[in-house]
Amino acid sequence: MAKLDVQSTRMEMTRLSKQLATAKRGHKLLKDKQDELMRRFILLIRKNDQLRKEMEEQMTQAMKAFRLANATLNENFIEELFILPAAKVNLDIGTKNIMSVPVPVMNFQYDEDYLNTPLEYGFLNSNAPLDESIDGFTNVFPLLLELTEIEKTCQLMADEIEKTRRRVNALEYMTIPELEETIYFIRMKLEEDERAGVTRMIKVKNMRTN
Repeated sequence: MAKLDVQSTRMEMTRLSKQLATAKRGHKLLKDKQDELMRRFILLIRKNDQLRKEMEEQMTQAMKAFRLANATLNENFIEELFILPAAKVNLDIGTKNIMSVPVPVMNFQYDEDYLNTPLEYGFLNSNAPLDESIDGFTNVFPLLLELTEIEKTCQLMADEIEKTRRRVNALEYMTIPELEETIYFIRMKLEEDERAGVTRMIKVKNMRTN
């Protein structure tokens, strides 16, 4: 490891020693932050996977029912049924702090009554698969909203974990070793100069004695 280009003085060694102590404290804090971020990230990933699996299962069942309905009903009727939205969704995005990482808090406001209220359409052109499909898509809607917030949070936390990892590695493998190597070099140089000074004094004393 290359040492820093500094003067070999006691003042410089004291300054670098303080800098080394600060770097070690910073490394510990960042390492603790990285570990806690990873712990929370893993919990979120597990929740994300669980929600995604649940959503995909419901979506698969709803799509199967829709394909069956589409094969047995008039296509124009189905188009007219889905051409207008059944409910409005208002999104209010705030933030919360997770280990110094601002993550979104998405407050979705929608009429929850529509989840339990069937769409108004004529039963003459309808059938059971269409009803099942509509119920499936309706029930999966809250899961989609929750999944949106969690996936965005996971993305932001993953970015912060990577940044923290780079800082930890820079301190651990570059900054701290360079400071330690430089301090060691200065200490050895000062001790060598001190020994040389003592040797000169002994020689001078011997010369005067003789």
